[in-house]
Amino acid sequence: MSAPFDEGEQDRPDDLVRAVEAALFAAEQPITADALSTHLGGAEVRDALAELQAHYAGRGIHLVERGKRWHFETAPDLAHILRREREHSRRLSRAATEVLAIIAYQEPVSRAEIEAIRGVQTAKGTLDVLMEASWVRAAGRREVPGRPLIYATTPDFLAHFGLESRKDLPGIDELRAAGLLDQVDDEMVELALAGDAEPDEAEEGSEADEDQSEAD
Repeated sequence: MSAPFDEGEQDRPDDLVRAVEAALFAAEQPITADALSTHLGGAEVRDALAELQAHYAGRGIHLVERGKRWHFETAPDLAHILRREREHSRRLSRAATEVLAIIAYQEPVSRAEIEAIRGVQTAKGTLDVLMEASWVRAAGRREVPGRPLIYATTPDFLAHFGLESRKDLPGIDELRAAGLLDQVDDEMVELALAGDAEPDEAEEGSEADEDQSEAD
């Protein structure tokens, strides 16, 4: 195992720790431990990652793992310093929020399965919004007649919400306490968490009209 940073000035980090640090710094996007190992000639990098993570824990940037990918990010308590004075954020519609919640808790999931939980049709524009935000991706096709596309969340989704993996997704009480259910019915979220809805013919309604307006 590499020598720790705090053993004295004469004991600087070993070459592997420095190489891992440099590779992470230069990477254009989050990178897996396996990819780092390959890039560094097959070296075992997990101890070096753990050492770097401990070293940066109290600093202005942290080394974090999101969705099994590693990257540096601003310490949460300093994020406000780097925000622009005027932020232009786009608030997701109720339809998009519901669809994102269903995908996050039930992935991989098809559009028909999403509609079965929501009880209304989902316009293609709703999924497009989530995919353009890089929070949702097409994850292949379901091996059933028609082979429908199935959808899943992305590492960008985990990073945006500060999650290491989907296991860290909050329960309904935590979502409510955080004020994240303002646009979403509790009943719909409970269905998404339970995943006990059976695909059936979705009913059209006002929410379907809302979905369609996103596509226009």
